[in-house]
Amino acid sequence: MAKVIFMTKTNGAVEVEGSSGSLMELAAANGVAGIDGDCGGVCSCATCHIYVAPDDFEKIGAPDEIESDMLELDDNVTEFSRLCCQIEVSEDLDGMTFVVAN
Repeated sequence: MAKVIFMTKTNGAVEVEGSSGSLMELAAANGVAGIDGDCGGVCSCATCHIYVAPDDFEKIGAPDEIESDMLELDDNVTEFSRLCCQIEVSEDLDGMTFVVAN
């Protein structure tokens, strides 16, 4: 089980808990503002763009080529950007905070 925090522009900190699926599915199921997941998690829309804390980025890992290509379409990309549909929920994420880009 992992507890994570999503920092949103409208709702502030939203703590959620889950044990399976993607971060996008977890965020959407808990009504996290700014995580839309329009494509359903197939890495084709970038409506689940988040920023990973620099200290946690190595633990999460860099995006693969398909995700990197999708991120290039977003104007707000940083070196710590990820699409949360591509990050699986696991105990490794427990305690992490993610900033919603949108």
